[in-house]
Amino acid sequence: MNVHMRPTITPQAEEALEDLAESLEISDHRYEQAERRYKSLGEWLNRPESTIRQYDPQVHVQGSFGLGTVTPPLTDADEYDVDAVCEFRRLTKAEKTQAELKQMLRVEMAAYASRHNMNKPLEEHRRCWRQPYAEEAQFHIDVTPAVLSGGELTQLLKAHGRDTRFADTAISITDNRQPHYRIISALWQRSNPRGYLKWFLIRMGPVYEKRRNALLQKGVRAGTEPIPDYRIRTPLQQAIMILKRHRDIMFVDRSDDKPISIILTTLSAHAYQGEETIAQALFAILSKMDDFIEHTPDGRYLIVNPSDPLENFADKWSEHPERATAFFSWLNQARADFAAIAALSNKQLITDYLAKGVGRDIADRVRKRSAARLGAPAVLTAGLVRSEAEARRAPPRLDGDRRNA
Repeated sequence: MNVHMRPTITPQAEEALEDLAESLEISDHRYEQAERRYKSLGEWLNRPESTIRQYDPQVHVQGSFGLGTVTPPLTDADEYDVDAVCEFRRLTKAEKTQAELKQMLRVEMAAYASRHNMNKPLEEHRRCWRQPYAEEAQFHIDVTPAVLSGGELTQLLKAHGRDTRFADTAISITDNRQPHYRIISALWQRSNPRGYLKWFLIRMGPVYEKRRNALLQKGVRAGTEPIPDYRIRTPLQQAIMILKRHRDIMFVDRSDDKPISIILTTLSAHAYQGEETIAQALFAILSKMDDFIEHTPDGRYLIVNPSDPLENFADKWSEHPERATAFFSWLNQARADFAAIAALSNKQLITDYLAKGVGRDIADRVRKRSAARLGAPAVLTAGLVRSEAEARRAPPRLDGDRRNA
């Protein structure tokens, strides 16, 4: 249901959403830490003694670290997930099997871990190798091996009359569940993280350039590719971070049904129309994001990958209809929660409501920021919500809102 919501937003609520976005931002240190680690790995793979150096392995980041939409883990026991790709630029699918390519990367990543005294062993996942770091680092890096396939995707899209603007950066990736995993085959899974990033930057539009130029004029050096300008925050990125956090809290006990981030990010970026404040961006996105969910001729849900128009991000929804139900349930809940917040002007009630939707710890940070701005003591939400699961079961009361308090 698309309600095309554009509620009137109180100044206090707008300020709270600004504080919420800032409270969800991770530190520059985290971005720099991730950047150092994947660049260090890339240098290792290209050292003179490397067994794969002749294949020109290039490591670059993808996912939320690349898009600038990372949010903090829900608990200190959770980790930041840094997703990276290792492109073997001088190899083709005709030369190695997926299994061979993945094994080649494993050998060098294991040697890297040994050289740097990493005690935790590599973990094999469906598409990638995961290297856990020490507990104090609170993150791991997932590295997916790949070969270039931009020309192949370009031709395929042309044959289907589809948009080829982002196709040149496409890659083919390993997947140990594929039937052709252990034989030479052209049938690899496709991906295009760099193409997706190009599209996402376009969707951020003039606002991105305006904020980037403002930082440059202040003498602030923007971040370096491929973690693009991580000191720049646009309303689109900030709204996505808020929505991801709300989703994480709502599905804290139902992770299998949780709407995946690529769907939230894609629909949000489509719905964003250059709004210059977080509140405007958030409600524009909530209003219109489901407009960009299409249907195939046989009635299945369709969310097109902008960087590979033949890929459907919602392809699992027909196999698991509960995931579609979960998405629309989340969207309706997010619309209701943030519309209610928009109407509030009492700072404590705003904090109480935020605690239900985005978690007590983040709501406390919002309250602290507000109190610091006013020079007043912060009244924290400790005790308001005993658990995140309880938060979803116990919607806040909205009576007693003193509009000018």
